Formats: sequence, C-alpha cells, structure tokens
Amino acid sequence: MADSSALTAFAALLRRDLLLVWRRRGDALNPVLFALLVATLFPLAIGPEKSTLALIAPGVVWVALLLSGLLSLDTLFRGDLEDGSLEMLLLAPQPLALMLFGKVLVHWLTTAVPLLIATPLLAELLYLPPGLLPVLMASLLLGTPLLSLVGGVIVALTVGMRRSGMLLALLALPLYVPILILGAGCVAAAAQGLPYTGALLLLGAGVALLTILAPLATATALRIAMT
Repeated sequence: MADSSALTAFAALLRRDLLLVWRRRGDALNPVLFALLVATLFPLAIGPEKSTLALIAPGVVWVALLLSGLLSLDTLFRGDLEDGSLEMLLLAPQPLALMLFGKVLVHWLTTAVPLLIATPLLAELLYLPPGLLPVLMASLLLGTPLLSLVGGVIVALTVGMRRSGMLLALLALPLYVPILILGAGCVAAAAQGLPYTGALLLLGAGVALLTILAPLATATALRIAMT
C-alpha cells in the first residue's frame, strides 16, 4: 500500500509540474532559444568555413546545451520554495528522494528534450557531418540526464539562498566538465575514426549510478538547506 501511495504521489507530482511548465511555456522555450543563439554566434565569430565549423560542432552543441541547462537550473526548486510546496514535500509521508527525482525528471523533460529535438538543426547549422549526428545524439541522450541529476544536488544545497545564481554556476561547472569532455570527446573520436563506445558506456554507467544516488543526495542536501 505504501509503494502504491508513493507511486500515486509521484505521478501526481509529475502531472502538476508538467502542467505548470505548460502554463509558462514561453519561459520554458528560453533554453532552446539560448542554445540556438549560442550556436548561431559561433559562425559569425570565427567565420563560415565549413571545415572549421564541422571540427568544432560537437563542442559547440555540447557547450550550448550545457549553458542553456544551467540557465534554467536555478528555477528547479525556486517556485516550490516560494509557494510553500517544498516544505510540504519535506513533511509528506512519501519518500522525499522519489519526489525530488520526479522534479529532476520534469526539469530534464522540459529543458533537455526540446534541445535534443533541436540538435539536428544545430548540427546542420554548424555543418556537422551526417555520419556523426547519431553519435552526438547518443552522447547528449546519455549526458543531459547527468547534468540534471548533478544539478539537482547543487540546487538543493543553495535553494535557501538569495541570488544564488553565481554560486550555483561556480559549484556546477567543475562537476559538469567531465560530462562535457566525455560527451564531446566521443564525437571527436568518432570523427577521427577512433573507438568512442567507451565514453558512451561511461556516460551510461553514470546515468545508472546517479539515478539511484543523486535523488538520495538531493534529499539530504535539501533537508540540510531547509533547516
């Protein structure tokens, strides 16, 4: 019965958060527009040479998605803190880690998934060779959940602070760098004809591990920050 109650609450939380995002869908498009803007500025800054753009395309796409996700990370728990629902989650009988995993899942669905859909457009804009697009998509599909899971822990630590955007970026970027290196590096290795599956396997192992550990760490960090 307890498991059924927790799953029901989890599903209700997903519906609520997705509905709130839909009502503010204009704000939800900001990360996509930001990523498109970043990818558009690179050809203007370094020139339109196809060979140069194709060489840096994986890194540009990854950096654009990383920064756009970081842009929306501060809002992960901010609305719940302001309307008091975060305190209700802390007091609810359902497992806090499961509820917070639901919120991180909504963050990934509403920020990373639209960017994944826009990735072929970004790749075409930067002249990425078509044969590398599946590798890039696979790296993003495995890497973006890691960004949301790691970001959830950091946001939980800073949720009670005012104007925590700069601190959030300083804490998140060092942890994001290994994910960025693996994600963009596997595409660069594929472009050179080198083995790249090892990096994808490491990203997949990270997703499997952090799916279990990150919600627990987020719940602990949130309890510490809210006391």
